[in-house]
Order: sequence, then C-alpha cells, then structure tokens
Amino acid sequence: MTAISWIDIWHIIFFANAILALWTVFHRKRSVAASWAWLIVLIILPVVGFIIYGFVGRGISQENLFAINRQKHIGLSNVQKMITEAPAKIDQNDTSPSAHILIKYLDKNQESPITKNNKLKLYTDGHDKFRDLFADIRQAKSSINVEYYTIYNDAIGNEFLKLLIQKAKEGVQVRVLYDAWGSFGASKSWFNQLTEAGGDVLPFITSRNMISRNRINYHLHRKIVVIDGVTSWTGGFNVGDQYLGRKKKFGYWRDTHLRLVGSASLLLQERFVMDWNASAVKEEELISFDEKLFPDLDENDISKGDMAVQVVSDGPDNDEPYMRNGLVRLMMLARKRVWIQTPYLIPDEAMIAAWQILASSGVDLRIMIPCMPDHPFIYRATQWYANQLVKIGVKVYTYNNGFMHAKTIIVDDKYATVGSVNQDYRSYDLNFEDNVFVYDRAFNKEMSGQFEKDMEQSTLLTPEMIKKQSRWLRFLQNFSRLLSPIL
Repeated sequence: MTAISWIDIWHIIFFANAILALWTVFHRKRSVAASWAWLIVLIILPVVGFIIYGFVGRGISQENLFAINRQKHIGLSNVQKMITEAPAKIDQNDTSPSAHILIKYLDKNQESPITKNNKLKLYTDGHDKFRDLFADIRQAKSSINVEYYTIYNDAIGNEFLKLLIQKAKEGVQVRVLYDAWGSFGASKSWFNQLTEAGGDVLPFITSRNMISRNRINYHLHRKIVVIDGVTSWTGGFNVGDQYLGRKKKFGYWRDTHLRLVGSASLLLQERFVMDWNASAVKEEELISFDEKLFPDLDENDISKGDMAVQVVSDGPDNDEPYMRNGLVRLMMLARKRVWIQTPYLIPDEAMIAAWQILASSGVDLRIMIPCMPDHPFIYRATQWYANQLVKIGVKVYTYNNGFMHAKTIIVDDKYATVGSVNQDYRSYDLNFEDNVFVYDRAFNKEMSGQFEKDMEQSTLLTPEMIKKQSRWLRFLQNFSRLLSPIL
C-alpha cells in the first residue's frame, strides 16, 4: 500500500479548504465584489484566512441585531412639534421641489424629518473644536450625552474625562457610549473614574465582548455630543491628541465638525438614546422619555436659527445601504458642481457609476484625499481608485498640509453634508454612521470657501503623475484594490 506523501496531504487540505471557502462565502448574502475578495483571502491563505474571516468577515450577531432593531423612538414627537411650531424664517434655505425628492428619501421611514430652526457653526481645526465643546460642557445644566468611535487615554482624552467627572460631581447626568475597538487603550479602569463620580459609561453593543464573540467589525463610527437637549456636536473629530496635530505621523489634522443649536439636536439626542438602550445590559441602565432630554424649545430659542437640517443615521441593521443611496441622491441634484472630501476613497460600483454620470454630464466633480496613509494597505486601494477616477474626468486632489480626515460633500450652491461617513465600503455597509444634511446657501458658501482654501494646499493628480508611478506601487495598488470590498 503506497504511503500518502506530504504533497498528497497538501492537495487534500487545499481541496477541502477551497470547498469550505466556497460554502462560507456563498451561504450568506453579500455583494459580488465582497464575495470574490473573501474567496481570494480564504483560498490563498488556507486555515489562516478562516481565522481572519472569523473575526472580521462574519455578519452582525443575531443577538446584537435584535437588540438594535427593537429600540423605539422616544423623542420624535417632540421633534415633530418643534417643526410645526418653528417660524417660517427660511429665506436662505433651499427646500425647493427638487430638494424635496432627497428630503423624502432620507425621511422615508419617518425617522429623519427636516427641521428648519437651527443654527450651525462650522469647525475645521481641532483646537477650536475642543475649546468650544469644552465651553459648552462647562455650561451644561441637566445632561451631557457623549457617543464617540474613539476616545483615547492621552492628554486631550484625560482633559475631556476630567471635565465630565467635574460635571457629574455637580449633579449633571453624564453618559458616555464608546466603541471599545476604536478606543483601544482606554481601559475600563480608566472610565471607572467617571462612574465613581456618578456618571455612566457603556461600550457599544457590537464592541462588547468582541473577542469572545469573534467579531471586530460593525463599529460605532458616530461622533455625537448632546448637551441639555439643545446644543449638539457631530462630524469627523474623535477625542485624541492626533486630532490636535500632536502626532508627528500625521502633522496637522484637517477635519470638519458641526455645532448645532435647535431642534436638530433633538434628533441627535434620540440617536444617542437608541444606541445607548441597545447597548444597555441592565434594566436600570435603560433611558426612558424625560422632558429634560427632549425639551420644548421656546420661541426665543427657535428664533436663534433658521437653517434647514436633516440628521440621518445608518448602520448594518438596515437591509439596504441607506446612507450611500442618500448621498448618491444628493449628488444627483447637481447641475454645476460636486465637491467631496474623504480620507478613504474605496467606493462601490454604485457610487463609481454616479460619479461617472456626473463627470460625463459636465458637472465639476472634485474629490480631495490625504497625501499620506494612516492605514497603508487601505491607502494603496485609495490610490488605485483615484487613478481610475482621473481617467473618467474626475479631478482628484491630494491635501498636502497634514492629514485630511473630513467627510463632506458640497452640491451646487444650495446643499451640503457633514458627518462621519467615508467614501468606502466600510461606511456604506459595516459601520454605524450619522450625517447632517444642510439646505442653506450661506452654509454652502462657507463650506465652499473652506474647500477652496484647502485646494491652495493640495496637488491635482494628473495622468502624467500616474504614469510615473513605479511598477511596485502599481502592484500594491492593484492587489489592495482586489481586497477593497473587505478593507
């Protein structure tokens, strides 16, 4: 009887691995691109590929999905009341018939109503953002609700935590919801300083026990702070020293964030409450309706702002890429220009098709990306897509004055959006995100002015520059692009 050789054993392992890979990939509904990407990983990395898949390839757990989907809206009635009572001071807003197509889509589940009584302030520098955010926190009277992807245990993180501890000791209800994976290094004992002072801290449901549940995807990528139900913050900045330009690796950190005053804050408050309740472990941790959380804004408060705003959130608990589709619908309103800023440029086929239509229709489509990576593998994929977009007429700029982390879109002179959504598969399908859609010409003008300032410190990517890229760099770009749907 002939002994089985090591080559035969390897053939058996490879064949069994391939069969298991096919079953693993195709037994669950996913995009064609993601299916092929996972097949590549599972087949070229036998055994090891399945270990990687076990942590980052599996779907959101049914336990987590149930906990998220069973959450009920508790503040929408107050938001609707604010909309009804808001004065018709919308001279600068654009809620024209064409805009209402987008507004209707974004509110198709009656979860993201248009609010017209808001005052917004734009922030692009971390020092300015944290200075004013801390000032608002110091003025808090009843509640401070914090929701971040990243809260680092560093200089600014400790300053932030110390301030929250101070407010908790003053009797203000302080709650912090964070993503444990994104806040790597911020230990439970570190957060215990706040709980001992009377505050409450929870890891987001999908980042709790992530090793034992074998899942490290599905991040809480939102960045939300709501103070007394009236003032709120959201956008691209997390809490960490790098967002203040204190890390040599990145240099200056260019981001975009918003401060909102008005009824849009009630929508961000409700988003926080729903995320908190989904993550709560004990019955006593659940938040119920409280007028202090969802105050009736009086006439004086309402009259301070007249910007039309929609707050939209999305996540893998939805069956469709709701936010991605909303962004496509927004850009399809364009007649003159679409200007985009994103740190990661790994779009799916639907987004690429939308950009190709816009560029072919004569719309001035510009996309600004960083000149440096924070994740080298992802950056090579970004470069590949940037090269391809240049070929179809998109103007791609690389920002040279540090790291570009802003997530913004400007459409014509009427519309703009700021939030946590990157132009990549992860934001479209895997992360829990939020964006603010603004229908206001003055705000659009301010956003456009900042984009033009950023262009002065950017380089336009040209076909000649692409031709000069080395063969090795092109190989890395092509290989990274193959795996882009699962990055």
